[in-house]
Amino acid sequence: MSQSTAPENGNLKEAEGAKPQSQQQNAAPAGHGALKARVDVKHPNLTMLGLYLGAFLGMLSETAMNIALPDLMTSFHIGSGTAQWMVVGYMLVIGIVLPFTSLLLKWIPSKPLLLFALSMFFIGSLISGFAPGNSFAILLAGRMIQGISTGLALPMMFSVILEVFPLNKIGAAMGTAGLVVMFAPAIGPTLAGALIGAFSWRAIFFFFAAVALVAFVCAAIWMVNAYKLTKPHIDLLSCITSILGFGGFVLGVSLISDFGFSLPVIAILVIGILAIACYSYRQLHMNNPVIDLHALGIRQFTVGALIVMMNFGITLATMYLMPQELQNGLGVKVALTGLVMLPGGVVNALVSMFSGRLYDIVGAKWLVRGGLVLSMIGVILLMLASPSSSIAYIICAHVILMIGVPMAMSPAQSSALASLPQQLSTDGSTILNTMQQVVGAVITAVATILLGAGEASSHSGGKAMAFVTGSRWGFTFALALAIIAFIVSFGLSKQTSTDDASKR
Repeated sequence: MSQSTAPENGNLKEAEGAKPQSQQQNAAPAGHGALKARVDVKHPNLTMLGLYLGAFLGMLSETAMNIALPDLMTSFHIGSGTAQWMVVGYMLVIGIVLPFTSLLLKWIPSKPLLLFALSMFFIGSLISGFAPGNSFAILLAGRMIQGISTGLALPMMFSVILEVFPLNKIGAAMGTAGLVVMFAPAIGPTLAGALIGAFSWRAIFFFFAAVALVAFVCAAIWMVNAYKLTKPHIDLLSCITSILGFGGFVLGVSLISDFGFSLPVIAILVIGILAIACYSYRQLHMNNPVIDLHALGIRQFTVGALIVMMNFGITLATMYLMPQELQNGLGVKVALTGLVMLPGGVVNALVSMFSGRLYDIVGAKWLVRGGLVLSMIGVILLMLASPSSSIAYIICAHVILMIGVPMAMSPAQSSALASLPQQLSTDGSTILNTMQQVVGAVITAVATILLGAGEASSHSGGKAMAFVTGSRWGFTFALALAIIAFIVSFGLSKQTSTDDASKR
C-alpha cells in the first residue's frame, strides 16, 4: 500500500520549519544538489536526535550485557545457558515488535510513538537496576521491556532519515546512523566494564535510564510527525503469525543450548518456521499488509539486506565471545576488558562516519568487499588467539575487525534502502531491522551453543584453554558469515546515492 510521507496537517506547527510536500516540490529547482527532503525541516539532525539516542541506547545494550554476564551468573547463581537470555530475550522482544513498526506508524503519529518507546526503555532500565538479588526473572523482565523500545526506535530512525534529509544526502545521513548502530555495540563492553569496575552491574541500567531520559526530552522538543496517518485495516491473523513465527523461531534456537534438539524444542522451531511461512504468504497476497514484502523483490534491496544480516551477525558473534574469552580464557579483569575493546570501538566510530560519505562518491560495491576482507582477517586473528596471547595482539585483531565491519555495513544498508521507491521505504526499513534482530538473536544463540560444544571438546590445557577452544568454534562461525557476505557482495551494483536519488 502506498504511504504518504507528508506531515499531518494538525502537526505542521510542531515540526520546526516543516513544509507540506507540495511546497517542497514547487520550490525545488532542477539538479541533484537541490533535491528536497520529503518533509522539509530546518535542522534535520536535531529532528533525528531523539531517534539517534534511542537507537544508540538499544544497540549499546545489546553488547554491554555481554561483559556483565560473568557477574550476573555469580550474583544470581545461574549458568551460561540461563544468562544468555539477557541477550537473547532482549532481541526476542525486538524481533516480535519490529514487524509492527511500519503498521504502527500508519496509526500513531511518529512523535508520540517515539516518546512511548523511550519511556519503555527508561522504565525497563529502572526495573532491572532495582531487581532483587534473588530474582533473575525481574531482571529479565526489565530487560525485555527495554526491547520494546529498541524494536520501535531502530526502524523509525532509518525510515525517518529518508523523510527529513534530501535524497542526495542520504548516504551521509546513513553514515551517521551507521555510527550509531556500529559504534554503540563496539563501545558497549568498554562502558560496561568501567561501570562494573567502579560500581556494579546495576550501574549499567541506571546509566541507560539517564540517557533514555535525555533522549525523551530531545524527542519532545525536536521530533516531528513525518507521516500521514492512513489507519489501514489491522489483520489479526497476520499479527498472530508474526508473533508466533519470529518469536517461536528465536525461542526454539535459543533453547537448544540448554535442552538440545529435544522434542519440545523441535516442535517450537517447526511452529515458528510454519508461522513465518504463513505470515509471508499472507503479506504478499493482501491489499494492506502489515509489512509490504514486495520490497524483497527488488534485487538491490535483497542483496544489501543479506550483507547487512551477515555483517551484523559477525559483530554480535564476536562482541558476544570476546569479552567472555578475555575474562575466562586470558584472565583479564572486567574493567581492563572494556579498555582492551576501546581502541576498536573508537576506530569503528571513525570508519562508520566516513563510510557513508564514501558511499555517496563511489557506491557500495568496493567498500563492502574491502570491509568484508578486513573482517575475515580480524576474525582469523581472533581464532588464532591462545591463553598466552598478548593484549596488544588482541587489540590489533579487534581493530582490524572494527575497520572492516562498519566499512561494509553503512554502504550495504544505504544501497539497500536507497533502491526502494517511496511507498516501500518504511516497509524496507522495518524488514531490514526485523531480519537484523531475528538473525542477531539466532546468531547469539548459535555462538553460545558452539562455545559450549568447543569447551566440551577440549581435553587438555585446563579451563582457560577449554574456553579459548570454545571461542574459536564461535569465531569460525563468524568467519563463515563473512565469507557468505563476500560472495553475496558480487550482486551489488556500482550506483552511488546520487544515482539512486535521480531514479527515484
